[in-house]
Amino acid sequence: MAKIDNLNEIEQEVLEVIKTVPDPEVGVNIVDLGLIYEVAYDEENKRIDVKMTLSARGCPVGDTILQHVQTVVSNVFPGFYVDVELVWEPQWTPANITDEGREELDGGAF
Repeated sequence: MAKIDNLNEIEQEVLEVIKTVPDPEVGVNIVDLGLIYEVAYDEENKRIDVKMTLSARGCPVGDTILQHVQTVVSNVFPGFYVDVELVWEPQWTPANITDEGREELDGGAF
């Protein structure tokens, strides 16, 4: 599934930046919702790649979420090209939500 378990220090920092992006429909950050699948930091080429998904294909705020991720990462890492790729495999399920995300949802929709 996600390749966010073995991140280096800077990739972990990128993930923490992304954690500031909430899903506007449920109010929980997209990292704890399990929407971020991969973060790759390439110092030599000044590039940061993020692979993420959405909880549903027809998500009405999907474009806004992707743009928000691109903006917050670009603001913290100026001079880097930030590519946020939307992927549908593996398909997101509520099992992707972290324990912290479940606590924030407090028995909510998922």
